[in-house]
Amino acid sequence: MASVAPAPSTELAPLPILYRDDTLVAINKPSGLLVHRSPIDKHETRFAIQQLRDQIGQRVYPVHRLDKPTSGVLLFALDSDTARQVSQHWHRAQKCYVAVVRGYAPEQVLIDHPLRYEPDRYGDADKSSCPVQAAQTEVKRLACFELGAAVERYPTSRYSLVQCQPKTGRKHQIRRHLKHISHPIIGDAKHGKGIHNRYFAEHLQAPRLLLAATQLQFAHPNGGHTVCVDAPLTDCFAELVRRFGWCNALPPQWLPDHATG
Repeated sequence: MASVAPAPSTELAPLPILYRDDTLVAINKPSGLLVHRSPIDKHETRFAIQQLRDQIGQRVYPVHRLDKPTSGVLLFALDSDTARQVSQHWHRAQKCYVAVVRGYAPEQVLIDHPLRYEPDRYGDADKSSCPVQAAQTEVKRLACFELGAAVERYPTSRYSLVQCQPKTGRKHQIRRHLKHISHPIIGDAKHGKGIHNRYFAEHLQAPRLLLAATQLQFAHPNGGHTVCVDAPLTDCFAELVRRFGWCNALPPQWLPDHATG
């Protein structure tokens, strides 16, 4: 009698919990996971808000959001009042990201470049009528790497590991600002360069957007004390950092071996 192969498991891996108390919980969101339902991806069936709710057995309320391809610290409240309190002071929160970009980025630069608001679906609004908003991002180069491969017309290809601290919260701000200074993020299908994205996907096993939210600091709504949450890099992003010899350029808590969740 022929054996029957077991059906593939549909069980989702638990979301890594980075911080939790009586009112808040933070996870390390994987790349490719939407925070909640969105008109930009109607066919998606997996959402962080539902997965975390099922995982911890109670309702959660997103305080902010990360783009679907961006990984890292994502904060939820455990009740609506806390969510409202944190959201009211969210402009004071300090956020830190790391990214891999094309070329040797400046050692340090403040990108002060206004951005036009992008609706989720351009069909819902005339893009030219959307307001232009002030936007600032501090960028610091952490490390460089010269790859011995002719990805474009030069015999070698240069890349940088950068730290980004957005001072404002515009849609796709970091991605658009890095494109503005001609150092687009690797893996950015909308704002990057396809030839580099394809090379990293096909030859370096890095098919994702190489942008991660590695640290979040904010005032706790109960008491006002500062909470600092760090998220280690994961999957192919972490492997690429090792491969390029960039581990020493990052704080240990941003490296996967430090993960505790």
